[in-house]
Amino acid sequence: MKTINVLYEDNHLLVVTKPPNLLSQGDKTGDPDLLSILKDDLKERHNKPGNVYLGLVHRLDRPVGGVMVFAKTSKAAARLSDQVRRNLFKKTYIAVIRGLPPREKDTLIHYLLKNTKTNRVEAVKKGVKGAKEAILDYEVISYAHPYCLVKIDLHTGRPHQIRVQFSKIGCPIIGDQRYGYKDKYNHIALWAYKISFEHPTLRKKVEFSALPENRPPWSRFSLAKLK
Repeated sequence: MKTINVLYEDNHLLVVTKPPNLLSQGDKTGDPDLLSILKDDLKERHNKPGNVYLGLVHRLDRPVGGVMVFAKTSKAAARLSDQVRRNLFKKTYIAVIRGLPPREKDTLIHYLLKNTKTNRVEAVKKGVKGAKEAILDYEVISYAHPYCLVKIDLHTGRPHQIRVQFSKIGCPIIGDQRYGYKDKYNHIALWAYKISFEHPTLRKKVEFSALPENRPPWSRFSLAKLK
């Protein structure tokens, strides 16, 4: 069983660092998933009989690691889900991409269509049936030829959004085997770096962050400046 780093915990919240290549929740593969691991851990640590409640507020793609928030009560789950719907749940990512984007800072807007049979997402023209608007802001943090470290703020949470949008502008994420290109890195350089939201019961803003393991391609950059 994977050891999960707990960033914060109280009666209503559990904030952890999701390891890369671990499912956020169970699927048809039957592979280990973070939600089940955390439920088992809570049951053991708190010696709780029966089922343990833990609400999944948001997801990360399987290959992506970083900060994830879970709700330990139904009240917290409802309030956090409402913040997600109202775009008050702020998520910041970092990524290593190949090449320099056209601008140092910019907003990317695309329309994404998901093929449920292949689980692939494609950027299509506006107006295509089933396509959903995807918006993100990015900023170039550092450049080390031929790679670039970017910080990304999401305005929408579409499946595979960041990966598809950067691939579309010709700057695929390093190690993205699905939307990038095959390179020497077998792990995707995309990380959920920071999350901020209003605490569901304390009603004050809280913020949590975590950095990826210092290995290539991340180690080509000084991530400490992000803190």
